[in-house]
Amino acid sequence: MKVHVATYGCPSSQAASEIMMDAIKRQGHELVDEKSADVVVFNTCTVKYTTEQKILHKIGELGRKGLEVVVSGCMPEVQHDDILDNNQDAHILGVNSITRINEVLDSIENAKNKNNSGRRLEIFSSRPDDILNAPRTRFNQNIHICQISQGCNNRCAYCVVRTARGKLKSFDIDSIVEDVRKAVSEGCREIWITSQDNAQYGIDRQNGVLLPQLLDRVASIEGNFKIRVGMMNPFSVYPILDDLLKVYENNKIYKFLHLPIQSASEKVLGYMNRNYTMSEVDEIITKFRSRFNDLTLVTDIIVGFPGETEDDFYKSIDWVKNYRPDKVNISRYTPRPHTKALEYRNIDSRIVVRRSNELHHVCDTVKLESKKEMVGWHGKVFVSKDAKYKGVMARTESYKPVVIPESNLPPGQWCDVEITDTTSGYFLGKLTD
Repeated sequence: MKVHVATYGCPSSQAASEIMMDAIKRQGHELVDEKSADVVVFNTCTVKYTTEQKILHKIGELGRKGLEVVVSGCMPEVQHDDILDNNQDAHILGVNSITRINEVLDSIENAKNKNNSGRRLEIFSSRPDDILNAPRTRFNQNIHICQISQGCNNRCAYCVVRTARGKLKSFDIDSIVEDVRKAVSEGCREIWITSQDNAQYGIDRQNGVLLPQLLDRVASIEGNFKIRVGMMNPFSVYPILDDLLKVYENNKIYKFLHLPIQSASEKVLGYMNRNYTMSEVDEIITKFRSRFNDLTLVTDIIVGFPGETEDDFYKSIDWVKNYRPDKVNISRYTPRPHTKALEYRNIDSRIVVRRSNELHHVCDTVKLESKKEMVGWHGKVFVSKDAKYKGVMARTESYKPVVIPESNLPPGQWCDVEITDTTSGYFLGKLTD
């Protein structure tokens, strides 16, 4: 059969699609684009309302066209009825059951061969599949996404992912190390450490192995590769801060910190059930920047959370101007099912749009000013992958992206560059002697 896998959401979702795509190919099916497909697998995300609505519209539309639809990822765990309301024939594969994709495809193919509709399948599991060391068909052959855990032990008032993926389940450290070692032996030169909150790794186990110890083991693997540590919440980073700073000194780890604050108002943080103070956030960022002066700082901010006043909002504006993050992921608050915030009274949508636009303007201004300061910079960069249009994409020690148009160096190479210009998304560089 001809199968298309449509992927939405975070790196964990991308990794799940890579595993499913490889399993689909090994079963003898052909991976194609959506227009050519007999079966479309939607690997879903339910963090944002707009994404959810786009997916529901698509599964309904394709169902009406007579295509077989499989819905996997987070949405089946929390929006099962919404899926079937839009496509009553959709097959469903829970977030912990991705390695069983071929059971669904076999059922579809058997029904097709017998010229009948067959039975609609639903496969759920309470514990995650053994996804470490599973074969992959990677979106980028140079990048390996290593998921180190499933779920989360916090309950942020706005977040449905905790319900979708369950309580924290940290994966075995030896299996993680072997997963990375295998990827490096296959030619991957960049390892993305991912989960719902990397800094929670190991707190559900009693062996004393937390994220710093895990990173130390991964960084000790032989080979020429770099490690990007993904999102970590402040309440999870703070208890391990000193050990984390120490392991970040390893030259295999990018000096990259994705620390979502969500709001700079402690009153709003209380409504969100975020469990940290802005002074703790300040201490984390200050210590990272004092240790790594070229640190790349990324954060997330939710605009218009219920109860956010103008004063609360401008605390976030002032925080951005003061801390000058390299990137801010801005979300307009929308209610999600099965969350505490669903009970709260929403702010007028016009106010949310205005605040979002204002914050975008401030963030863009700050980002552009910071980028211009990098023009003329000389230093070493690590070649990550081919650039989208021409040349290669390289990364500084702090994961800043530098496109070198006149280069065809292979991934994994170090080279000296000068940054000559900047765009909104990346720097332009030229090779130097």
